[in-house]
Amino acid sequence: MDMYRYDEDLPIQSDYIAWAEFIELAAVHPTRLGELLELGWLHPARTAQEEYLFTRKDVYRIRKLERICADFNLNALGGSIIVDLLDRIDQLERKVQELELLIRD
Repeated sequence: MDMYRYDEDLPIQSDYIAWAEFIELAAVHPTRLGELLELGWLHPARTAQEEYLFTRKDVYRIRKLERICADFNLNALGGSIIVDLLDRIDQLERKVQELELLIRD
């Protein structure tokens, strides 16, 4: 008979990603990440020690940005504008779908 509940002993998995892991997952150079932070394009959370904490959504956005910059030979500012516009289009398309569903009902 097992007296320990292992699932209770494990730490809670965080939704946040620390700097080093983020660099690896996003496949982005630290200099580029610093540039995007200076632009205010990313808004990571911070620890009490002022260390950045990123999300999986941030990883996705950075990868999209890097792909667009490489494909169109753009700098970070140009790529970030395109990614923001693509995100906005996606939001608007979802809103249109929601409204269409409301009209049908």
